[in-house]
Amino acid sequence: MKKKEESKSIHQWPEDDRPREKMLKKGPDSLSNAELLAILISSGNSEENALDLAKHILQDNQNNLTSLSRLELSDLMKYKGIGMAKAVSIKAALELGKRRLSEEAFEQGKIQSSKDAYQIFRKYLEDNHYERFYALFLNKANNPLGEPVLIGEGGTDGTIVDPKRIMRLALEKFASSLIIAHNHPSGNLQPSAADVNLTEKIAAACKLLDITLLDHLIIGINNYYSFAEAHKL
Repeated sequence: MKKKEESKSIHQWPEDDRPREKMLKKGPDSLSNAELLAILISSGNSEENALDLAKHILQDNQNNLTSLSRLELSDLMKYKGIGMAKAVSIKAALELGKRRLSEEAFEQGKIQSSKDAYQIFRKYLEDNHYERFYALFLNKANNPLGEPVLIGEGGTDGTIVDPKRIMRLALEKFASSLIIAHNHPSGNLQPSAADVNLTEKIAAACKLLDITLLDHLIIGINNYYSFAEAHKL
């Protein structure tokens, strides 16, 4: 009974311990992930206050924000106390964080490494439950010519990609080079035989048009595989 009473309301806590007041006094950096999530949730349920519910949700997702961001709205709404409005707020906040990472990568401008490219592609690929394939086109200075272009999407274990479409887009954009990327929803970063075969086809097509294929990235969860870094280009 005591535990239930203690978890009823954050408003009963000392002011310095309440997530919202703590942020106002000490700044967002002072809050844990659970406390930040509790602010979004605002209120809990009959058995958990907002912070307890936030901890519950995070624990179910390995205390990992990337895992949390992969949840669908329907997954979030399975938690008692999380309705459509709260689920949408959580997804929106996570999406803003993801877009910030991508914007920072674009602001850097020139792509100087596979990691730079990964920071751009992860916004589009990291949280998908299905395979998607993107191409990023670059000028002579290795600056992106716009955002990555979706080339194809499929199921959980593959997608259909037309190399001719990639080449057509490269010519239309007067690209000097390009980087391709796709995700493995399973999290396994090792390239399949089909991945290797497709990379070879696109590399050959690029060579015919005097365009450089700089890299092919496979995006997993918080990590990537680079054909260039593996010396397979």
